[in-house]
Amino acid sequence: MDTKSKIFDDLSQLMTNAMGVAQGAKDEANNAMSSMMERWLADRDFVTREEFDAVQAMAQKAREENEALAARIEALEAK
Repeated sequence: MDTKSKIFDDLSQLMTNAMGVAQGAKDEANNAMSSMMERWLADRDFVTREEFDAVQAMAQKAREENEALAARIEALEAK
């Protein structure tokens, strides 16, 4: 009876270790894929969300200034 218990204990320990190795492999694969994607995106010169928002705000401000200048030119030409 003790032999069967020892076999089940060993089998249980083996399965636990296998799950640990599988989890480690999964984490390593996730890290490698994430790193590869970051390198790929960096090579494509994509902009970050913050950079996009900053340029969008600058473009909006430029549009508003152009509209104000157009209105001012209209007023000057009307005189």
